[in-house]
Amino acid sequence: MVAFLSRRKLMAWGMALAACAPVAHAQAPALDAPLSLVVGYAPGGSTDRIARLIAERLTPKLGVAVTVENRPGEGGRLAAKEVKRAPAGQNVLMLGNPAVMVVAPLVFKDAGYDPDKDFVPVSQVSSYDFALAVGNKLQLDRAMFLVGRLWAHPEEAVFGVPATGSLPHFFGLMVGDALSVQPQIKGYGGSAPLSADLIGGSLPIAIDTLDSVYAQHVAGKIRILAVSGKKRASFAPGIPTFREAGMKIDADGWNTFFAPSSMAPAKVQLLANAIHDVMKDPGLQKAADALYITPVVSTAAETAQMLKAYRQQWEPVVRRSGFQP
Repeated sequence: MVAFLSRRKLMAWGMALAACAPVAHAQAPALDAPLSLVVGYAPGGSTDRIARLIAERLTPKLGVAVTVENRPGEGGRLAAKEVKRAPAGQNVLMLGNPAVMVVAPLVFKDAGYDPDKDFVPVSQVSSYDFALAVGNKLQLDRAMFLVGRLWAHPEEAVFGVPATGSLPHFFGLMVGDALSVQPQIKGYGGSAPLSADLIGGSLPIAIDTLDSVYAQHVAGKIRILAVSGKKRASFAPGIPTFREAGMKIDADGWNTFFAPSSMAPAKVQLLANAIHDVMKDPGLQKAADALYITPVVSTAAETAQMLKAYRQQWEPVVRRSGFQP
Protein backbone atom coordinates (compact mmCIF):
# COMPACT_ATOMS: atom_id res chain seq x y z
CA MET A 1 0.00 0.00 0.00
CA VAL A 2 2.82 2.38 0.91
CA ALA A 3 4.57 1.63 -2.41
CA PHE A 4 1.37 2.30 -4.35
CA LEU A 5 0.85 5.67 -2.67
CA SER A 6 4.43 6.62 -3.40
CA ARG A 7 4.02 5.87 -7.09
CA ARG A 8 0.84 7.90 -7.18
CA LYS A 9 2.57 10.84 -5.50
CA LEU A 10 5.47 10.59 -7.91
CA MET A 11 3.06 10.66 -10.85
CA ALA A 12 1.31 13.73 -9.41
CA TRP A 13 4.59 15.53 -8.87
CA GLY A 14 5.67 14.66 -12.40
CA MET A 15 2.48 16.08 -13.84
CA ALA A 16 2.89 19.25 -11.79
CA LEU A 17 6.46 19.70 -12.94
CA ALA A 18 5.44 19.15 -16.55
CA ALA A 19 2.74 21.80 -16.22
CA CYS A 20 5.29 24.29 -14.93
CA ALA A 21 7.88 23.52 -17.59
CA PRO A 22 8.29 26.04 -20.45
CA VAL A 23 6.28 25.21 -23.57
CA ALA A 24 7.81 25.57 -27.01
CA HIS A 25 5.59 27.88 -29.08
CA ALA A 26 7.32 27.36 -32.38
CA GLN A 27 4.91 25.64 -34.75
CA ALA A 28 5.37 24.27 -38.22
CA PRO A 29 3.66 26.31 -40.96
CA ALA A 30 0.07 25.28 -41.63
CA LEU A 31 0.91 25.15 -45.35
CA ASP A 32 4.09 23.89 -47.00
CA ALA A 33 4.22 26.64 -49.65
CA PRO A 34 3.02 30.23 -50.22
CA LEU A 35 -0.66 30.87 -50.88
CA SER A 36 -1.86 32.88 -53.90
CA LEU A 37 -5.15 34.78 -53.83
CA VAL A 38 -6.19 35.32 -57.45
CA VAL A 39 -8.36 38.32 -58.31
CA GLY A 40 -9.84 38.52 -61.80
CA TYR A 41 -9.73 42.31 -61.95
CA ALA A 42 -7.14 45.08 -62.04
CA PRO A 43 -5.76 46.48 -58.77
CA GLY A 44 -7.79 49.11 -56.96
CA GLY A 45 -11.33 47.73 -57.16
CA SER A 46 -13.35 46.56 -54.17
CA THR A 47 -12.54 42.88 -54.85
CA ASP A 48 -8.82 43.66 -54.96
CA ARG A 49 -8.98 45.83 -51.84
CA ILE A 50 -10.64 43.23 -49.62
CA ALA A 51 -8.25 40.55 -50.94
CA ARG A 52 -5.25 42.61 -49.85
CA LEU A 53 -6.68 43.31 -46.40
CA ILE A 54 -7.13 39.58 -45.91
CA ALA A 55 -3.74 38.58 -47.35
CA GLU A 56 -1.98 40.89 -44.91
CA ARG A 57 -3.56 39.10 -41.95
CA LEU A 58 -3.45 35.57 -43.34
CA THR A 59 0.33 35.60 -43.70
CA PRO A 60 1.15 35.43 -39.95
CA LYS A 61 -1.77 33.12 -39.27
CA LEU A 62 -0.81 30.49 -41.84
CA GLY A 63 2.94 30.89 -41.43
CA VAL A 64 3.57 31.28 -45.17
CA ALA A 65 3.59 34.20 -47.57
CA VAL A 66 0.12 35.11 -48.87
CA THR A 67 0.06 37.25 -52.01
CA VAL A 68 -2.63 38.75 -54.23
CA GLU A 69 -2.28 38.06 -57.95
CA ASN A 70 -4.37 40.14 -60.35
CA ARG A 71 -5.46 38.28 -63.49
CA PRO A 72 -7.81 40.72 -65.28
CA GLY A 73 -9.54 39.68 -68.46
CA GLU A 74 -12.86 38.47 -69.83
CA GLY A 75 -14.80 40.06 -66.98
CA GLY A 76 -13.14 37.82 -64.40
CA ARG A 77 -13.56 34.60 -66.36
CA LEU A 78 -9.89 34.42 -67.30
CA ALA A 79 -8.92 34.07 -63.64
CA ALA A 80 -11.55 31.38 -63.13
CA LYS A 81 -10.22 29.34 -66.04
CA GLU A 82 -6.67 29.62 -64.74
CA VAL A 83 -7.54 28.61 -61.16
CA LYS A 84 -9.70 25.75 -62.43
CA ARG A 85 -6.58 24.17 -63.95
CA ALA A 86 -4.45 24.46 -60.79
CA PRO A 87 -2.69 21.20 -59.81
CA ALA A 88 -3.92 19.45 -56.68
CA GLY A 89 -0.90 20.47 -54.62
CA GLN A 90 -0.93 24.18 -55.51
CA ASN A 91 -1.98 26.62 -52.80
CA VAL A 92 -4.32 28.92 -54.68
CA LEU A 93 -7.73 30.46 -54.09
CA MET A 94 -9.85 32.67 -56.32
CA LEU A 95 -11.85 35.57 -54.95
CA GLY A 96 -14.96 35.41 -57.11
CA ASN A 97 -18.20 37.37 -57.38
CA PRO A 98 -21.69 36.69 -58.81
CA ALA A 99 -20.77 38.03 -62.26
CA VAL A 100 -18.24 35.21 -62.64
CA MET A 101 -19.82 32.42 -60.62
CA VAL A 102 -23.55 32.96 -61.30
CA VAL A 103 -24.20 35.18 -64.33
CA ALA A 104 -21.45 34.15 -66.79
CA PRO A 105 -22.28 30.41 -66.74
CA LEU A 106 -25.90 31.34 -67.59
CA VAL A 107 -25.31 33.76 -70.45
CA PHE A 108 -22.28 32.25 -72.18
CA LYS A 109 -22.62 29.05 -74.17
CA ASP A 110 -19.28 27.98 -72.74
CA ALA A 111 -17.83 30.10 -69.95
CA GLY A 112 -14.80 27.80 -69.81
CA TYR A 113 -15.59 26.42 -66.35
CA ASP A 114 -18.42 24.94 -64.29
CA PRO A 115 -18.90 26.67 -60.90
CA ASP A 116 -20.20 23.48 -59.28
CA LYS A 117 -17.80 20.93 -60.75
CA ASP A 118 -14.59 22.96 -60.96
CA PHE A 119 -14.73 24.90 -57.67
CA VAL A 120 -15.40 24.45 -53.96
CA PRO A 121 -16.75 27.40 -51.94
CA VAL A 122 -14.41 28.30 -49.08
CA SER A 123 -15.65 31.46 -47.37
CA GLN A 124 -17.67 34.56 -48.16
CA VAL A 125 -15.72 37.63 -47.05
CA SER A 126 -17.79 40.64 -48.10
CA SER A 127 -21.11 41.81 -49.42
CA TYR A 128 -22.09 44.95 -51.29
CA ASP A 129 -25.29 46.82 -51.97
CA PHE A 130 -26.69 48.31 -55.14
CA ALA A 131 -27.71 51.95 -55.13
CA LEU A 132 -30.49 53.82 -56.91
CA ALA A 133 -29.09 57.26 -57.66
CA VAL A 134 -30.38 60.35 -59.45
CA GLY A 135 -28.71 63.46 -60.79
CA ASN A 136 -29.36 66.78 -59.07
CA LYS A 137 -31.29 67.91 -62.14
CA LEU A 138 -34.29 65.85 -60.97
CA GLN A 139 -34.35 67.60 -57.57
CA LEU A 140 -35.65 64.47 -55.81
CA ASP A 141 -34.62 63.42 -52.33
CA ARG A 142 -36.89 60.42 -51.73
CA ALA A 143 -37.30 57.19 -53.67
CA MET A 144 -41.09 57.32 -53.61
CA PHE A 145 -41.03 60.72 -55.34
CA LEU A 146 -39.12 59.04 -58.17
CA VAL A 147 -41.57 56.15 -58.20
CA GLY A 148 -44.50 58.54 -58.57
CA ARG A 149 -42.74 60.30 -61.41
CA LEU A 150 -42.04 57.03 -63.24
CA TRP A 151 -45.64 55.89 -62.85
CA ALA A 152 -46.80 59.18 -64.37
CA HIS A 153 -44.10 59.17 -67.06
CA PRO A 154 -43.00 55.56 -67.70
CA GLU A 155 -41.00 56.68 -70.74
CA GLU A 156 -38.53 58.28 -68.30
CA ALA A 157 -37.62 54.88 -66.81
CA VAL A 158 -34.14 54.82 -68.34
CA PHE A 159 -31.67 53.21 -65.93
CA GLY A 160 -27.98 53.73 -66.57
CA VAL A 161 -25.78 50.83 -65.43
CA PRO A 162 -21.99 50.38 -65.54
CA ALA A 163 -22.27 47.59 -68.12
CA THR A 164 -24.92 45.50 -69.81
CA GLY A 165 -24.91 42.01 -68.34
CA SER A 166 -23.62 43.32 -65.02
CA LEU A 167 -25.35 42.74 -61.69
CA PRO A 168 -26.63 46.36 -61.61
CA HIS A 169 -28.25 45.61 -65.00
CA PHE A 170 -30.19 42.67 -63.62
CA PHE A 171 -30.95 44.49 -60.38
CA GLY A 172 -32.41 47.29 -62.51
CA LEU A 173 -34.79 44.71 -63.99
CA MET A 174 -35.72 43.64 -60.45
CA VAL A 175 -36.49 47.27 -59.60
CA GLY A 176 -38.64 47.56 -62.72
CA ASP A 177 -40.61 44.47 -61.69
CA ALA A 178 -41.08 45.85 -58.18
CA LEU A 179 -42.35 49.17 -59.55
CA SER A 180 -44.44 47.64 -62.35
CA VAL A 181 -42.55 49.64 -64.96
CA GLN A 182 -40.55 48.44 -67.96
CA PRO A 183 -37.14 50.08 -67.67
CA GLN A 184 -34.83 50.75 -70.57
CA ILE A 185 -31.32 49.67 -69.55
CA LYS A 186 -28.51 51.90 -70.81
CA GLY A 187 -25.11 50.27 -70.46
CA TYR A 188 -21.88 52.20 -70.01
CA GLY A 189 -18.23 51.25 -70.18
CA GLY A 190 -17.80 51.28 -66.41
CA SER A 191 -18.79 53.29 -63.36
CA ALA A 192 -16.70 56.36 -64.25
CA PRO A 193 -18.54 57.36 -67.48
CA LEU A 194 -21.85 56.40 -65.85
CA SER A 195 -21.23 58.78 -62.95
CA ALA A 196 -20.01 61.49 -65.31
CA ASP A 197 -23.31 61.48 -67.25
CA LEU A 198 -25.31 61.34 -64.02
CA ILE A 199 -23.44 64.34 -62.62
CA GLY A 200 -23.60 66.19 -65.94
CA GLY A 201 -27.36 65.77 -66.23
CA SER A 202 -27.55 63.78 -69.47
CA LEU A 203 -28.55 60.68 -67.48
CA PRO A 204 -31.29 61.13 -64.86
CA ILE A 205 -31.22 57.72 -63.12
CA ALA A 206 -28.43 55.24 -62.42
CA ILE A 207 -28.05 51.90 -60.70
CA ASP A 208 -24.57 50.91 -59.60
CA THR A 209 -22.82 49.35 -56.63
CA LEU A 210 -23.01 51.56 -53.56
CA ASP A 211 -19.24 51.82 -53.14
CA SER A 212 -18.90 53.10 -56.72
CA VAL A 213 -21.20 56.12 -56.28
CA TYR A 214 -21.10 56.86 -52.56
CA ALA A 215 -18.25 59.39 -52.76
CA GLN A 216 -20.21 61.46 -55.31
CA HIS A 217 -23.24 61.31 -53.01
CA VAL A 218 -21.19 62.55 -50.06
CA ALA A 219 -19.83 65.37 -52.23
CA GLY A 220 -23.38 66.42 -53.15
CA LYS A 221 -22.89 65.76 -56.86
CA ILE A 222 -25.65 63.12 -57.00
CA ARG A 223 -28.29 61.74 -54.65
CA ILE A 224 -28.60 58.11 -53.64
CA LEU A 225 -32.27 57.47 -52.87
CA ALA A 226 -32.13 53.85 -51.71
CA VAL A 227 -29.78 50.92 -51.21
CA SER A 228 -30.57 47.29 -51.82
CA GLY A 229 -29.43 45.67 -48.58
CA LYS A 230 -31.70 44.20 -45.93
CA LYS A 231 -30.31 46.82 -43.58
CA ARG A 232 -28.56 50.14 -44.07
CA ALA A 233 -24.87 50.05 -44.91
CA SER A 234 -22.73 50.73 -41.85
CA PHE A 235 -20.73 53.39 -43.67
CA ALA A 236 -23.88 55.05 -45.11
CA PRO A 237 -26.42 55.02 -42.26
CA GLY A 238 -28.33 58.00 -43.64
CA ILE A 239 -29.47 56.21 -46.81
CA PRO A 240 -32.63 54.08 -46.48
CA THR A 241 -33.08 50.60 -47.89
CA PHE A 242 -35.56 49.93 -50.69
CA ARG A 243 -37.91 48.32 -48.18
CA GLU A 244 -37.72 51.35 -45.92
CA ALA A 245 -38.54 53.44 -48.97
CA GLY A 246 -41.69 51.38 -49.58
CA MET A 247 -40.44 48.93 -52.22
CA LYS A 248 -40.42 45.20 -51.44
CA ILE A 249 -37.03 44.38 -52.85
CA ASP A 250 -33.60 43.57 -51.49
CA ALA A 251 -30.51 42.09 -53.10
CA ASP A 252 -26.76 42.23 -52.77
CA GLY A 253 -23.51 41.12 -54.29
CA TRP A 254 -20.61 39.34 -52.65
CA ASN A 255 -16.97 38.36 -52.78
CA THR A 256 -16.27 34.74 -51.91
CA PHE A 257 -13.14 32.62 -51.94
CA PHE A 258 -13.27 29.48 -54.07
CA ALA A 259 -10.75 26.64 -54.20
CA PRO A 260 -10.16 24.52 -57.30
CA SER A 261 -11.91 21.17 -56.96
CA SER A 262 -8.49 19.49 -57.18
CA MET A 263 -7.53 20.82 -53.73
CA ALA A 264 -7.58 18.30 -50.88
CA PRO A 265 -10.66 18.69 -48.63
CA ALA A 266 -8.48 18.96 -45.51
CA LYS A 267 -6.60 21.91 -47.01
CA VAL A 268 -9.86 23.57 -48.08
CA GLN A 269 -11.14 23.33 -44.52
CA LEU A 270 -7.85 24.62 -43.10
CA LEU A 271 -8.06 27.70 -45.32
CA ALA A 272 -11.76 28.19 -44.60
CA ASN A 273 -11.08 28.18 -40.86
CA ALA A 274 -8.18 30.61 -41.21
CA ILE A 275 -10.17 33.08 -43.33
CA HIS A 276 -13.14 32.82 -40.96
CA ASP A 277 -10.89 33.74 -38.03
CA VAL A 278 -9.22 36.59 -39.91
CA MET A 279 -12.58 38.13 -40.84
CA LYS A 280 -13.45 38.44 -37.14
CA ASP A 281 -10.51 40.80 -36.62
CA PRO A 282 -11.90 44.23 -35.53
CA GLY A 283 -8.97 45.93 -37.24
CA LEU A 284 -9.82 44.35 -40.58
CA GLN A 285 -13.51 45.21 -40.17
CA LYS A 286 -12.67 48.84 -39.43
CA ALA A 287 -10.33 49.03 -42.42
CA ALA A 288 -12.96 47.48 -44.71
CA ASP A 289 -15.60 49.93 -43.51
CA ALA A 290 -13.28 52.84 -44.36
CA LEU A 291 -13.04 51.46 -47.92
CA TYR A 292 -16.86 51.26 -48.27
CA ILE A 293 -16.71 47.46 -47.99
CA THR A 294 -19.06 45.41 -45.80
CA PRO A 295 -17.05 42.51 -44.31
CA VAL A 296 -18.71 39.14 -43.74
CA VAL A 297 -17.73 36.37 -41.32
CA SER A 298 -18.86 33.05 -42.78
CA THR A 299 -18.02 29.37 -42.47
CA ALA A 300 -17.70 27.08 -45.49
CA ALA A 301 -21.12 25.57 -44.76
CA GLU A 302 -22.76 28.99 -44.40
CA THR A 303 -21.14 30.12 -47.63
CA ALA A 304 -22.48 27.10 -49.52
CA GLN A 305 -25.98 27.81 -48.20
CA MET A 306 -25.70 31.48 -49.21
CA LEU A 307 -24.71 30.51 -52.75
CA LYS A 308 -27.66 28.17 -53.07
CA ALA A 309 -30.14 30.86 -51.98
CA TYR A 310 -28.45 33.46 -54.17
CA ARG A 311 -28.79 31.38 -57.30
CA GLN A 312 -32.46 30.78 -56.56
CA GLN A 313 -33.01 34.54 -56.43
CA TRP A 314 -30.94 35.65 -59.41
CA GLU A 315 -31.03 32.85 -61.99
CA PRO A 316 -34.71 33.41 -62.93
CA VAL A 317 -34.05 37.13 -63.42
CA VAL A 318 -31.04 36.52 -65.66
CA ARG A 319 -32.85 33.88 -67.73
CA ARG A 320 -35.99 36.04 -68.18
CA SER A 321 -33.87 38.94 -69.40
CA GLY A 322 -32.79 36.96 -72.45
CA PHE A 323 -29.45 38.75 -72.26
CA GLN A 324 -26.76 37.54 -74.63
CA PRO A 325 -23.17 38.82 -74.42
